[in-house]
Amino acid sequence: MAAGRDVSGGLEAVAVALWPPGESPAAYSPDSVPGADGAVDPTEVTFPGCPCRARSCSARSCPCLRRCAAPLFECNAMCRCGDGCENRVVQRGLQVRLEVFKTAKKGWGVRALEAIAEGTFVCEYAGEVLGFAEARRRARAQTAQDCNYIIAVREHLHSGQVMETFVDPTYVGNVGRFLNHSCEPNLVMVPVRVDSMVPKLALFAATDISAGEELCYDYSGRFRNFPLSGGEQKASEEGNVLRKPCFCGSQSCAAFLPWDGSLFPAADTHSESSA
Repeated sequence: MAAGRDVSGGLEAVAVALWPPGESPAAYSPDSVPGADGAVDPTEVTFPGCPCRARSCSARSCPCLRRCAAPLFECNAMCRCGDGCENRVVQRGLQVRLEVFKTAKKGWGVRALEAIAEGTFVCEYAGEVLGFAEARRRARAQTAQDCNYIIAVREHLHSGQVMETFVDPTYVGNVGRFLNHSCEPNLVMVPVRVDSMVPKLALFAATDISAGEELCYDYSGRFRNFPLSGGEQKASEEGNVLRKPCFCGSQSCAAFLPWDGSLFPAADTHSESSA
């Protein structure tokens, strides 16, 4: 491991290096935690377990694997299969060597300390899981100088409904909070459910990644996913007053970081049932 203390404080199975050495940049938690509003508890176990008694579950017989192709479900604490089950990946946490480092223009960043193959689970984006009202309150309290760590993930269901998850690692989070945006990312975010309908925001390698390469994902969620949401589209149309410059340096760089206006006053039509 490169010089520098373990950012996770021993909470991860694999140490997270820090460069340059110094104080850890934030309070660390390897998993998401209930937000201060108490609206959502990501630690609650609500899914039933599978009856599989084999060491590893089979897609043909395991109900966890047969629920549907998307969203993704892993076997959970109630399942009878063993810890070595191949359908237990994200829940095992960090398994690759990473380093939090100071970048030239983007503040903190994360880079790989080993080669990572395409499709490998890299890390979760963990923090406080908030209800809509608290996420909106925190977003509106930010100034132009503040870093925004709140991520809003919207999953579009076949019924036409939209399932929303708000995660904020501003005060407590894991190594995922230090990942920077790129308009041509090497990570892709996938919601993965383990114990309940509150998903883990899992980041997988979208391509083969070399040791020393910075890890980035698309903050907008458009990479390999849906087009702009209504809030993002409105922000783009209204100009770039609230948006921050993007320094990803890719050929397709959009010049500004993605910005989701759905948590701001113009989007007050959000239904209270989502709070």
